Amino acid sequence: MKHLITHLAKQREALLALVIVLLICAVGLRAPLFISASSLHNLLTDSTLLIMLALAQMFVIITRGIDLSVASNLALSGMMAALLAAKMPALPVPVIILVAVSIGLVLGLLNGWLIGYLELPPIVVTLGTMSVYRGLVFVLSGGAWVSSHHMPPAFIAFPLSQFLGVTHLVWIALGVILLTWYMARYTRYGRDLYAIGNAPTSARYVGINSAQRLLMVYAFSGAMAGLCGYLWVARYAVAYSEIAYGFEFTVIAACVIGGISIAGGAGTVTGAVLGGLFLAVINNALPIIKVSPFWQSALTGLVILSAVIINARSNRKAGRQILPLHLPTRSAA
Repeated sequence: MKHLITHLAKQREALLALVIVLLICAVGLRAPLFISASSLHNLLTDSTLLIMLALAQMFVIITRGIDLSVASNLALSGMMAALLAAKMPALPVPVIILVAVSIGLVLGLLNGWLIGYLELPPIVVTLGTMSVYRGLVFVLSGGAWVSSHHMPPAFIAFPLSQFLGVTHLVWIALGVILLTWYMARYTRYGRDLYAIGNAPTSARYVGINSAQRLLMVYAFSGAMAGLCGYLWVARYAVAYSEIAYGFEFTVIAACVIGGISIAGGAGTVTGAVLGGLFLAVINNALPIIKVSPFWQSALTGLVILSAVIINARSNRKAGRQILPLHLPTRSAA
């Protein structure tokens, strides 16, 4: 049964990849510029932040959780990074990135502690911290914008600077993809997350420290939001109180479209990446073919509903996935 479920998951991911390719080709027929090398490179760059956040959100959802505070965390971390760069322009970019990641990590640890150790509902906790973090963005910035002429040139240039013809954003996203794939497939930490999502009570019986794992998974989500906070404000060269407003729903949508089960315990890195790519293609393609923004939202909503229905039917027909990989002994690294 486990092999059957794995086969179906891979087939679904292959179909999603095919849909993405067909969508790109269809838009290319209408607007040939869309499939030019520079346009596809821009499309890939545009998808990086969404993919990185979706990968972190994937781990959260696998544990039957949700992180609604991810966009607010991104906004607060990004604003703090922008303010720091404006106040201390001589600071090296790696130091600013480290500060942004650290801020996001602390905010994620707060979520993880409330959810893992106080056993509060994830949706309630992250809904509350979402509002708190977003409010802090306004308080710390005084409602003012930090624009490009306040930021050092190196701060702004880093995300879109190229190495071997590819932007740093794409290289960073590739590193995150490889890291999360390794974590999910080859580490005990990743196996524990799937076990918690499938059967929380049984996970405790076999010795998994669920509270610690939840603390770590929300910390990882927070750190990723912090990293993306710097990359966002540097790439667009502006930081303001409503940055990435509502983006948490886009991140969750990418996970759902990629086949990550909201019920927990099922999902793959490949699915999250494809879900992020699909939404990036939609967001980039529809304006080119002059589709109204209202229709863009409607189409995205229809895609999400379709993905939820497919997930629900798959769960009913195939049963719940226990683990997406081999189960070595608990002594394995």
